[in-house]
Amino acid sequence: MTIRVLLADDQALLAGTFRLLIDSAEDMEVVGIAANGREAVELARSAQPDVVVMDIRMPGVDGLAATQEICADPALHGTRVLILTTFELDEYVAQALRAGASGFLGKDVGPEELLRSIRAVSAGDALLSPTATRTLIARYLARPESRVSAAESLEILTAREREVVAMVAQGLSNEEIAQKMYVSPLTVRTHVQRAMSKVSVQNRAQLVVIAFQSGLVRIEPPRQNGTGTRQ
Repeated sequence: MTIRVLLADDQALLAGTFRLLIDSAEDMEVVGIAANGREAVELARSAQPDVVVMDIRMPGVDGLAATQEICADPALHGTRVLILTTFELDEYVAQALRAGASGFLGKDVGPEELLRSIRAVSAGDALLSPTATRTLIARYLARPESRVSAAESLEILTAREREVVAMVAQGLSNEEIAQKMYVSPLTVRTHVQRAMSKVSVQNRAQLVVIAFQSGLVRIEPPRQNGTGTRQ
């Protein structure tokens, strides 16, 4: 099945480069290019893409506002948004996830990683770059009250669902979780969807936030070398 991709970026040269890369993949095709957020929303409604690769800083309606509009549209319930931006700032990551984005990557991502990311988001997996993950978790864990509410929300999950959520937060795909649990990917997807429904989140990325907020998964501290310098 071909993954239909919409690009939203006001830099024509960059958008053209991404188009060549994506169209070169046998399982993907670019169905449109938008130069701003308003065009992205309109093209999403007309082209019905599987994934929108969205820049944040664009003239007029920016990528965050466009993401929120796309994710809130019932007619686009099957469309996922992957944020691809130069600005991996914590406020952008948080806003993107609240808006309903399924992934967040920096524009320094390699070609193969970008293609893998589009496939992952299309399949329903959440995806955050290492930088985005660190800034996001640091932002939320700085709020003690959020940790309490998140821990309480996970109490309604079954032990199996908590186990799956923990692996989702560690960055494992449905297929990888299925291999570890000796079940089918469909069973994993069902557990993930039930967990998302119970804790009232829109996507896997938001589920990851709750996993860290609640303490179900803990972020590893930076390692240090022999001189005490962070690696």
